[in-house]
Amino acid sequence: MNYLGHLYFSGDDKDLMICNLYGDHVKGKKYTSYPSKIIDGILLHREIDHFIDNHPKVLALKKLLYKDLPKVSGVAVDLYFDHLLAKNWKKYHLEELSNFLNSFFQFSSIYESFMKVEFKEFLIHLRLNRWLEHYSSSYGLEKLCCGVSSKLSFQNKLIQAPKYFDFFEKEIEFAFEAFMIDACRQFNVSNLHVR
Repeated sequence: MNYLGHLYFSGDDKDLMICNLYGDHVKGKKYTSYPSKIIDGILLHREIDHFIDNHPKVLALKKLLYKDLPKVSGVAVDLYFDHLLAKNWKKYHLEELSNFLNSFFQFSSIYESFMKVEFKEFLIHLRLNRWLEHYSSSYGLEKLCCGVSSKLSFQNKLIQAPKYFDFFEKEIEFAFEAFMIDACRQFNVSNLHVR
């Protein structure tokens, strides 16, 4: 999943949330010199990525999308799932999404001394532009796909992903709901209707 999913599967543990998100910015075994809580977050990030990348419903969905979104079907699924999580947030969490995110951003400054400059700038940008709150709208999904597409180092069709979301919406929602049930069990997140 993308950023919102990683925060969600940290189970409301603010330390783990920030360290999990940081995991996207640490490659290979470069994490071993960090404090143990940051290491836990980095490893959780990788575990979440591995879980979604190998989930049967996700694999089937990537296969369905591959013809229209070659090379980026997996990225599209990550973005679709964050969009659906934001859109259906009340189904999965007791706290309002805006309050959840505000609380996270207020807490994140505690770890600034351990984080790379690029990650600090990324967090500031994420907070000021309120990207994660916009994930729930169609416009937010479009902006998200455009932004991620421009950051990829190869030509891609990710900018067209919102069109295919509309076309395959039922299949995507079905895969998302099945994934969420399994992932909530896997990561011991049991809020509201997900049991």
